This record gives sequence, structure tokens and C-alpha cells, in this order.
Amino acid sequence: MKILVTGSEGYIGSCLTEVLTKAGHSVTGLDTEFFSEGWFTGERTELSASIRKDIRAVTAQDVAGFDAIIHLAELSNDPLGQINADLTHDVNHNGTKRLADAAKKAGVPRFVYSSSCSVYGASDNVSDETSPTNPLTPYAKSKVLNEQYLLSIADETFSPVILRNATVYGVSPRIRFDLAVNNLAGLAWTTKVIKMDSDGTPWRPFVHVLDVCEAMKLAATMPKKVVHKQILNVGNTRSNYQIREIAEIIGKVFGVDEITLNPQGVDKRNYRVNFDKITKTLPDFRCKMDVEAGAKELMEAFRKTTMTSETFTSRYYTRLKMIQYLKAEEKLDEQLYWKE
Repeated sequence: MKILVTGSEGYIGSCLTEVLTKAGHSVTGLDTEFFSEGWFTGERTELSASIRKDIRAVTAQDVAGFDAIIHLAELSNDPLGQINADLTHDVNHNGTKRLADAAKKAGVPRFVYSSSCSVYGASDNVSDETSPTNPLTPYAKSKVLNEQYLLSIADETFSPVILRNATVYGVSPRIRFDLAVNNLAGLAWTTKVIKMDSDGTPWRPFVHVLDVCEAMKLAATMPKKVVHKQILNVGNTRSNYQIREIAEIIGKVFGVDEITLNPQGVDKRNYRVNFDKITKTLPDFRCKMDVEAGAKELMEAFRKTTMTSETFTSRYYTRLKMIQYLKAEEKLDEQLYWKE
């Protein structure tokens, strides 16, 4: 298949392009290249082609000829989204609408959208794909809007698939240290203390980056009758944890005894998720990793790269820091367009 991956230079994208290429697909990357300076580990995947472009500027001509688009390219976490809710809406929702409209106009038959379990927001129940959404942040709200729009324009020739990913962790060439497991592992490695911003009580589901990539590959390549207009939670029901449990697992792996909680740091995002549907819809999908295995993988990567505190705290691996740097250097304008 000929597949376009938007956000190909990002945390998931840099792993996904390798997975798809190794599976024999022709992969083109599309990325605005905000985060192209940082490279943590691993070899670079040779793509069929690369397009440097903001999704808000994509045209039907850019996406013509592809069998599938896997769409990752959005402002990608809650702290970044909180800075400017209107800008998050513009990039994430208006940009995704433009991309979807271009794909449909160009006759791209499959559109795989990387959504998030954060759409469930705050719930005391275990949520599945039929549960009501309750997004609490601009990031999560944009995900809900995009899901609704994609499903509204689906027809016989345009088949969207919605993947609601659990919170992702694990080693990537463009690793992120603003994700819970990766962040706590980095703290354990560099400071020998796991210092948490919250009281540790919120529940959250977690999934390894390569398990997400496998789900995306299957969603892009399975027959239309299997995945058309499907919403699938991506993860493992056994991998719902309270954040303090994550800290304890990482402490055990890294040999860190000191774990500090912040009783004042209440995180309203609290949800557990059921992942039974994806294993029924995509029988070949099974999560191969859990948090303990992921923590061991991270520790080995830190050892191989001789990771330092400077690396861990650098702008290259934290989305908000990198965007702030590019703006301060006047490389990006206030709307996050490159100043050419």
C-alpha cells in the first residue's frame, strides 16, 4: 500500500514509519518539522518521500494517490494546548478538517485518525467506545470534534477509522519526556528520586508506542468492512493504573526508593478504559508490552545513550519547551507558522 503518515517526524510517527516500511508499504511522511532537531536513538527510516507542510495548508494535490492516510500531526499534549485554546482549536480541529476534506476530494479511501482516551476526561466508570465523552482540555475537546467530523463525512468512498489511544510510553527516536511513564523514568534515572506533580490517585490507561503502531498498521490495511467508521480504544484493559502505581513500578525497575507525591496537585483527568473491542475487531492485535517491560526498555535505552540530566531536560524532547524556543527565536509566528 501507499500510505501517508502525517506527523511522521514525531514521537509515534518516527516509530510508525519504520513499522510500515518494514511491513513492505510505501511510506510518505508529512510534517511541519517543529521537532526535527532532536534524535534520541536508533536508525533513521528511509521514506519514499517527505513533505514539509503544516496540515492547515494541505491541498488535495498533496494527498492524491494514497491508499491510506494515518493522521498524527496535531499539537499533541494538554500543557501545550492550555497556552492558547483558540490556537489549539485552529491547528487540531481546523487543520484536521482541512486534511480530511482534501483526502476525500482526492479519493483517498482510508483515513486513520489518532484520537485519545483523554476524550473520556473524568469518570468513575470503566469507559468503552459507547460511553459518553467528557473532554476536560482543549486538546481532548479537539479530538472529540474531529471524531464527529470524520464520521459525518464518511461514505462509500471515504472510510475513517478512529483510534483512541491510551497514554503512550516507550522508546522512540524522537522520545518525549512530557509523557507520564517516560517522564517518571527519566526522573528516576537522572535524579534517583521520583517526584510527582499530582497526588498520584488519578486512574489512567497506558499503552506502548509500538503497540499503537501495530494498531494503526492494521487499521490502515484491514478490509473496509472490518474497520469502516469504527471507534477503537487502543490499549489493554489490564494496563489501567493509578499514577502512583506507575511510580512504584518505575521505582522498582530503576532501584529508586524515594517517591514523593504532591497532595495539592489534584489532576481532574481520571478515567479507566475497556479495550475488549479492538481485540474482537482486529483479531491480530494484542498488546505485547506492559509498563514494567516498558520501564526496563527505557532504562536500557538510557544506559546505551548515556543519558544525562541535560538531555532529559532539553527542549528537544518536551513539546512545550520546543515551541516556546522556536517562538522566542522568532522562527515561528504567533499562529505557529514558520517565518520563511
